[in-house]
Formats: sequence, C-alpha cells, structure tokens
Amino acid sequence: MRPLLSGVVYCLLGTLFTFFAIQQVNINGWSFFAYMLIFLATIDYGSGFRLITLHFKLKSQQKK
Repeated sequence: MRPLLSGVVYCLLGTLFTFFAIQQVNINGWSFFAYMLIFLATIDYGSGFRLITLHFKLKSQQKK
C-alpha cells in the first residue's frame, strides 16, 4: 500500500475510534473501554500523520 493511502486509512480509523469513545463515555462514563478506545485512536492518528509526512518527503526527494 502507498504511504498516503495508508495514512488516510489510519486517520479514518482514529476518527472512528474517537467517535466510539465519545459514545462510550456518554453511555457509561469513563470506563476502561473508553480509555482503551482513546489510546487506539491516538496510535492511529500518530501512525497516519507519520505516513502522510513520509509520503510528502518521498515525493519531494523524487523531484530532486
């Protein structure tokens, strides 16, 4: 998979996990599951942004 597509998929998963965490907190309050969803969203956003950055770095190196 190309880094840009993978990065976008990871960011979408991070958004999905954030949505589920908000729903979980509204229903049950701050439980272990809500913290786990926020942790997963954080990892997905970090990986997604890193891959998107990698895509642009590779693209700029190819132009040189």
